[in-house]
Amino acid sequence: MKALVMTEYKKLTFLDVPTPVLEKPKQVLVRIKAASICGSDIHGFDGSTGRRKPPIIMGHEASGIIEAVGASVTRFKIGDRVTFDSTINCGTCSFCTSGFPNLCDNRKVLGVSCDEYKQDGIFAEYALIEEHILYKIPDSLPFIQASLTEPASVAAHAIARNQPILGEDVAVVGSGLIGLLLIKLLRPLVSGRIFVLETDGSRRDMALKCGADFAVDPRDANLVSWIAEKTESHMVDRVFEAVGATSSIGSAIDITRKGGTVVLVGNISAKVDMPLQKIVTRQLTLRGSCAISGEYPTVIKLMASGKLEVQDLISKTAPLSEGQIWFDKLYNREDNLLKVVLLP
Repeated sequence: MKALVMTEYKKLTFLDVPTPVLEKPKQVLVRIKAASICGSDIHGFDGSTGRRKPPIIMGHEASGIIEAVGASVTRFKIGDRVTFDSTINCGTCSFCTSGFPNLCDNRKVLGVSCDEYKQDGIFAEYALIEEHILYKIPDSLPFIQASLTEPASVAAHAIARNQPILGEDVAVVGSGLIGLLLIKLLRPLVSGRIFVLETDGSRRDMALKCGADFAVDPRDANLVSWIAEKTESHMVDRVFEAVGATSSIGSAIDITRKGGTVVLVGNISAKVDMPLQKIVTRQLTLRGSCAISGEYPTVIKLMASGKLEVQDLISKTAPLSEGQIWFDKLYNREDNLLKVVLLP
């Protein structure tokens, strides 16, 4: 089969590699129809994260058709249209059996190669997928849009970690892909206002189109007083931080009301500085949000029904063979791209 292999950092080669063969009775072989590029793939592209050591077939956001099934597969058949979780959980550890598969002690992520394991991903014509992380998609949901089920589910899980109450004001810090998906999912949930903090002007415009009431530059020296004026000094009840850097987390904390909650979704930085006194003296709650924990079926229903529209977030579709071109553009932040979907 053809695959896009990162043979060295920042170098992707379109190669002939062996087609995967079913290794376990509960596996299926999926013919990949659409594979989207995640921000974590871009961050791993230069080796800075240590999570994608070459050679590796990267990628974990995809959809496709089942081509073969293992002997013990019962819920799927050849020809089923599917998408799948990015995290392979073991199903037997204490976290898995307690309903937290995203925190699995033995978790592996598709398209990751690190010190602990190597797991090839989906930038290829075929991929082996475990049955328990598969989900059927209806005929009404195109493969390209379905490849965004994974990031949409990441956003949905973050909301589940900080469920808004009717009438509350909420804020999203960062309007990259996850931030925009958060806005789209929050809009029908809240009757309060959605504030967005974003440094890029075009992304602020996109945030407004996706349902935000206000989109402002967090570098504005009057940001906190402006939020206070808009909220009659109450500030924002719940904040979703979708960047993962010291400055953006600081902004999120600054606009959160006393006793409020900040969910940390972004993680581009391994370490950040925290304004500890603000957190302690205002009794803020900080919650991490990791991956996905059961949100796939809901997100698939929302996408298939048209209640969650993602087509406007897709900047480009391109052949898998052009992967190097589009990785370079995303890495260099060219053309203000949001989501690029590669087609094997």
